[in-house]
Amino acid sequence: MNGLNFYKGRVCLNCLTNTIENAKAIYETANCHVAVGILSANYKDVESAVREMKKFQEAVDNNISVGLGGGNPKQWKAVAEISGEIKPKHINQTFTAGGYTRARTGEGPFLNSMVAPSGYPGFVKISTGPLSKELEPAVVPVKTAIAMAREQGADSLKYFPMGGLDVRGEYEVVAMACAEADFGLEPTGGINLENFKEILEIAVSAGVKHVIPHVYSSIIDPDSGCTRIEDVKSLYEIIEEVVK
Repeated sequence: MNGLNFYKGRVCLNCLTNTIENAKAIYETANCHVAVGILSANYKDVESAVREMKKFQEAVDNNISVGLGGGNPKQWKAVAEISGEIKPKHINQTFTAGGYTRARTGEGPFLNSMVAPSGYPGFVKISTGPLSKELEPAVVPVKTAIAMAREQGADSLKYFPMGGLDVRGEYEVVAMACAEADFGLEPTGGINLENFKEILEIAVSAGVKHVIPHVYSSIIDPDSGCTRIEDVKSLYEIIEEVVK
């Protein structure tokens, strides 16, 4: 779908990188079934981001994911403008900026729409933009959120921050709703080698057709800032085990 490489058509990893060499290693270790994350917040402006991200695109056949940076909604426009210039295969975006971003990129990139746990199973918080995030939460049924995201041109819900399995009950309902609506799901936040399998199994067992689990800080070497390749290998082996 939209150029991303999904393992057996179902799962595509999303891991961060900070060097081209690390990006290549991630891509090769995951047998191309990965979107290598590059954060817009790491660049001083759109121009420098475009210039540098193009180098990553060339290194991994454009399997890059343009990120906000810790779900920072203030980066929404930078992500949209960068993506409009380089057309990556994957884009992370706030719920409220999906339409703007799709208008800038056109069809092609796999675009997510960020929603947050609400504390109530079957409902999600859609006020994830820079202004709305500071106000009374806008909480809607997850099925409605999926429909609204789709109307804006998004391909999946990015469910963040999960805190690993802290919101398991809510996550299970979100997974079932995404499966029923034939919509993608991107579990994000607090995912590590210990809980990855269970989080992935929930989405796959629910019938979600396109799952993009984001595994970030837990597999990053604190000294180099690079994603540990041995951990990517472990994650990929789990994917092979879960997706039959």
